[in-house]
Amino acid sequence: MKTKPSIGRPDMAEVIPMATESGWQPNIVAMVCRWCTYAGADLAGTSRLTYPATVRLVRFPCTGRMNPLFILKAFEHGADGVLVSGCHPGDCHYVQGNLYARRRFATFKALMEFVGLDPRRLHFSWVSASEGAKWVHVVEEVSTAVQAVGPAKRAGGNDAALPAAATSRAPASAEEHEALARRVRKVTADLLHDGEISVVLGYKHGT
Repeated sequence: MKTKPSIGRPDMAEVIPMATESGWQPNIVAMVCRWCTYAGADLAGTSRLTYPATVRLVRFPCTGRMNPLFILKAFEHGADGVLVSGCHPGDCHYVQGNLYARRRFATFKALMEFVGLDPRRLHFSWVSASEGAKWVHVVEEVSTAVQAVGPAKRAGGNDAALPAAATSRAPASAEEHEALARRVRKVTADLLHDGEISVVLGYKHGT
């Protein structure tokens, strides 16, 4: 299935095709910077380099503009894996966009592990416009890692991967919920105080 790369907020339902039962290949959404990784992928194509047809590109102006919620949306709509890729640190077209993204997604990946999503489904890389061969290598590595995990269940179906993990950890009572909230506040306060993190992503029940 061929999809047209987009800029801005993606419609994951259009990006991610339905998987077939036989000859399964992972569906991987690649959220890429238009200036570096997208150009590198284009170079791989014009150079006639071959790699697994498992990746669908969603083009952004910069990795710094990628909302972590887009990753959750991709998994919600049945992506088996997500790849985020942009300019090398220090070479960002917008000076510091990829540095913000690097810190943000490092924290976000830890959050994904907390809710029970296999970390092999989420990958990050830096590919410049001249690194078509590296793009091929990244796609091959990510495809192999995601294929080893197996297909993800779709949201809305039975045992959807992300909702099931979150539900299994949900507190059974208001008292347990408050106890969990206190533990989370303490851990985040300690991390902020020690300077290990600078931003906390929060959520409330039902969101």
